[in-house]
Amino acid sequence: MGRPEKADRTRYSYADYATWPEGDRWEIVDGRPYAMTPSPSAEHQLVVTDLAGELRSHFKGRRCRVVVAPMDLKLSEEDVVQPDIMVFRHPEQNKGSHIEGPPAMVVEVLSPSSGAHDRVRKLHLYARCGVSEYWIVSPEDQLVELLVLKDGEYTVARACGRDDILTSPRFPDVYIELSAVFTAPPPPDQVRESEPPYGRAAGEGEPPGELQRRSRNGVE
Repeated sequence: MGRPEKADRTRYSYADYATWPEGDRWEIVDGRPYAMTPSPSAEHQLVVTDLAGELRSHFKGRRCRVVVAPMDLKLSEEDVVQPDIMVFRHPEQNKGSHIEGPPAMVVEVLSPSSGAHDRVRKLHLYARCGVSEYWIVSPEDQLVELLVLKDGEYTVARACGRDDILTSPRFPDVYIELSAVFTAPPPPDQVRESEPPYGRAAGEGEPPGELQRRSRNGVE
């Protein structure tokens, strides 16, 4: 079966997916095919590589294994995706050609074209299939949101920025300095701490003559 751009039906299965050309990147969610970005940006791949390296160092010699895209994750006969990073516990999940069953953790690094897909469609899929921890990483904002599964839904456990140390809710001894992951210059801070001109009583704590100077300059 070729590329399903002009589909004669609305749902596809893993058996269909397995026949599509290997050079094409697709995901299937609820039986519906979604074309993946042919080539992510260099910054996207650098963040994936650095995060995966940190996780591999942490889990080295332990039961959990870390896998990076492109690697198929089969969650059902109609759900096949390629997370940027996944951590799985059980050796029997490794089927050679793909990983089968929900991983312990999934990491998606956002691209400009994948925000809604990762934040909505795949979020609901991972929750429904029992992925206990989901990281959503924004290279542009240099931010990581850590979501944990509770009663079938994700809640945000914490959010970490470039200057923070990331620790995993499910794996508390995971310890990642995000300044080593987000190595690009930080985005300009549009919200800065400053002193509002109306935040205290007029003249309180000001040097002598300051109130008069501000009045002459039209501040008050």
